[in-house]
Amino acid sequence: MASLHALNFSCWKRPAVRQCFPGVKVLFINDPAQVPAGGRLLVWGMQPVADKLAAGVRLLRAEDGFLRSVGLGADLIRPLSWVIDSRGIYFNAEQPSDLEHLLANKVFQLASLQRAALLRQRIVALGLTKYNVGAGGWRRPAGAAKVILAPGQVESDASLRFAAYGIRSNIELLRTVRQQNPQAYILYKPHPDVLAGLRAGGAAEDTAGQYCDELLTETNMGALLNEVDEVHVLTSLTGFEALLRGKTVHCYGQPFYAGWGLTTDVRPQPRRTRRLTLDELVAGALIDYPLYLSRDGKALISPEAALDELVAWRERTAGRNPWWRAGWRMILRRVVGVS
Repeated sequence: MASLHALNFSCWKRPAVRQCFPGVKVLFINDPAQVPAGGRLLVWGMQPVADKLAAGVRLLRAEDGFLRSVGLGADLIRPLSWVIDSRGIYFNAEQPSDLEHLLANKVFQLASLQRAALLRQRIVALGLTKYNVGAGGWRRPAGAAKVILAPGQVESDASLRFAAYGIRSNIELLRTVRQQNPQAYILYKPHPDVLAGLRAGGAAEDTAGQYCDELLTETNMGALLNEVDEVHVLTSLTGFEALLRGKTVHCYGQPFYAGWGLTTDVRPQPRRTRRLTLDELVAGALIDYPLYLSRDGKALISPEAALDELVAWRERTAGRNPWWRAGWRMILRRVVGVS
């Protein structure tokens, strides 16, 4: 049986690791030196280990996928999708990832593009996003000629360290959007992890009201995106979710979906020279790249089956947090801390 070493994975993530590697003997370790020469090592995100590995060790990186759950990963809610990357990881624009390689090189067949179109249409019709939180809707003001959404991010996240250039904070993003669009109606939505008190707010983020017309908290992102004209992001996945809905997206950093001719890029990534259609991007990012994990923990499933499970999951929760969630978050803040 093939084997895989997995480094520093918490107990709650270990079932997902096993599910991503069916038929593989997974060995959970705390020291990369335990991986023998020629072995395989799985790490989470951008954990640095390369200088500690034996010869010929193949390094794999794991991260949440783009249709993750009903609820926040910071709440330790089990994921419905992960990505496993052998070149880098999708949020690190400083080096190629498996996703970037795929988008730059794959010849997408008609059947794949038709499947991607149906998947995209269903995601939009169902109002699905990465976390599927928030229950409130939003209506654009009468007479607003242009409505722009600037979504907040967790400023300590690796995506800002490895794919944001120049502008690196939420408040800088808002200032820039306001300066460039003085007549627009600008919305700011803090990251849900920040709103939940599970991650720290950004520098001077409490002054966001000076630069936006409205600050949103409980609004559901899937519903909100239908009402706006443009989305301006650093590296937020909200930009990708906006592309699925046919919105104009401005990128101030280099998220995975930028640089392919579908976004307006302040700092284009020079490696990305291919022009993609939206459904080529969808085929790569939502069909070919991620793994989808059944909620019963037993199998890997198709993207279409994952949508079925997400919808059923959302219907069961009805957009509400369980009564014990607030107490659980207090425990997380004390044990894990807020960063």
